[in-house]
This record gives sequence, C-alpha cells and structure tokens, in this order.
Amino acid sequence: MDKHTFRIVVVDDYEAWRRYTCSTVQEDPEFHVIAEASDGLEAVQLAQQLQPDLILLDIGLPTLNGLEAARRIREVSPQSKILFVSENRSWDIAQAALRTGAGGYVVKSAAASELLPAVAAVLQGKQFLSASLTGPRPAHNTRRDNVVEPIQRQEGEVPYRHEAAFYSDDQEFLGGLTRFITPVLQAGNAAIVVATESHRDSLVPRLQAQGLDMDAAIEQGRYTALDAADTVSTYMVRGMPDPVRFLEGFAKLIVTTAQAAKGRPRRVALYGEGVHLVWAQGNAEAAIQIEKLCNQLIRLYDVDILCGYSPGSVVGGMDSHIFQRICAEHSAVHSQWNEP
Repeated sequence: MDKHTFRIVVVDDYEAWRRYTCSTVQEDPEFHVIAEASDGLEAVQLAQQLQPDLILLDIGLPTLNGLEAARRIREVSPQSKILFVSENRSWDIAQAALRTGAGGYVVKSAAASELLPAVAAVLQGKQFLSASLTGPRPAHNTRRDNVVEPIQRQEGEVPYRHEAAFYSDDQEFLGGLTRFITPVLQAGNAAIVVATESHRDSLVPRLQAQGLDMDAAIEQGRYTALDAADTVSTYMVRGMPDPVRFLEGFAKLIVTTAQAAKGRPRRVALYGEGVHLVWAQGNAEAAIQIEKLCNQLIRLYDVDILCGYSPGSVVGGMDSHIFQRICAEHSAVHSQWNEP
C-alpha cells in the first residue's frame, strides 16, 4: 500500500451488508478495508488496536449500539474519522450521530450513489448527510443537499445534568419535581414530564401556585406531559430497552419541545418515572441500561434529566448493589427533598 491509501474498518452485524460495503468502498484504489466487526464493542477494540483512518459504523449493533461505540472510539482512537451507515432515515438520529463527533451519515438505501462520495468527503474533513433523510431540520440548517454544519456545543456552555431523586412519599416527590420544573418554565424554557397519571395531575396545580401560566405553557408547547408506562412500552423489546427506539423517540420529543423554548440558551428539562417503573417490576438490569441511554441523551442534546424513584415500591426491596449501580449513572443523587 502506498502512502495515499486510507485504512478503513467496516462495522455492521449483517454479513451480507459488510460484503457489499467492502466491495463498494474498494472500487476506489485509495480505500482499503483492513478489518470488519459485527458488534459495537468489537468495533471499539479494533479502533484501539488498528487506529484506522475511517470507520464505517451502523447504529443498531449488538453488545454496544453504534452511538455509544462512536463515543468510545473517539476516546481510544481520536484521529479515526467515523461515517455512520444506517437504514434509519430519521433526521433526529442523524443529528445524534453527528453529535458523537462523526463526520457523516449515509442511509443504506442510498449507499449505491452516496457511499463513495461520503467516504471521500469525511476523509477530507467535511461532513456528509444523505439527501433522503426525513423529518424537520433545525432552523439553522434547512439545506437539502449533503453538506451540513458541525453540530456541537459552544465553548463555555453550562453542562447538562442527569440526576436521580429517591423519595419516600408523594409529598416529597411533588415538592422536588416542582422545584425542578418551576425555574425552567420561568426562564421561558421547556419541560417534559413522563410520569404516572396521579403525579401529572397533581403537578400542574403546584406549578400554577408558583405563578406559572400552565395553560399558556401547554399551548406554546413548552410543557409536555406523557404517561410513563405508555412511554416505556415504545422502546422496550423482550424486557430490555432498544437503544435505537429509545434514542429516536426521545430525540424527536426533545427537539420538538426545544423549538418552543424561549430562553437563552435554550434548555429542556426532562423528568422521567419510566425507569423506576421498570425497576419496580423487578427488572433492575433494564433500568440500568435505560440510565446509560439517558447519559447518551445529555451528551447529544440540550437537556437536563431528573429520574424519580420510590424505593419502597420496588419488588423485593432495594438491593444495595443495584442501588449503587443506578447512582453511578447519575451526576447527582438526592435522597430526600422537603416540600416547598
């Protein structure tokens, strides 16, 4: 190989697609596939060992999904460029991919015409997006060609939070949640509440008591309330959270809600009880995986997350080891709050 040959790793769990990708890429003599991987963890290991010029990465991978794999690859092989190649057409998912530091996103159905140009563009330090992506694009980028501006936070921005609150009764819960939501709406920003019906119904009067015009906030789209159990059902598959369903669903929700925010900088506060419902049913491992996905959300989107737990309702009681693992996934843990 001469000095102009670029070393590429192909990552996809479908062998036939890997063969197609390898043959397509190597039509250009400057591109050489040096390794293949079928899951995200293997991709990270190969990146660390081989330090390739480019990694072609699917999203829906076993062991470690593509978005999390990309984040880890950026840590172990920072010089490697990343190009996502996925069957998902969602503009929101493409944004999430770029926020990991990837250079582009190609929809698989368009690979015949777009893959080689995308590889060339990303290796040149440019960004490439499939023209066939669907969904509303941000106001700052309404172009429908393949060139996009990098998506990244500005230097000096306030870091985003992923916190947990463990409460012993509804009064403590409602007091803490009121304090979480009130300043967000007062600042003109947006809030999403994913909770049980009783908690949703009890929260609104408390927010109104803080001087907030909740009718206006709901009409403007700055306040969205969803049922926790219904929301969980949209991303759970065979007892575990599906990463793509989870990230795509919440990405659309966060982006839509953020568009209604008036604050500067725009922020979205997300409260969720869904992970507690999963744990309360005895599925602790799934709860931990959901918390890991929440950590991806705060890295990818302008969102603060508060997870509410009621340990007394957990099947079999609170196991100390599981409790510690859940706490470890959060930037802060509140064991009790007083009512405002």
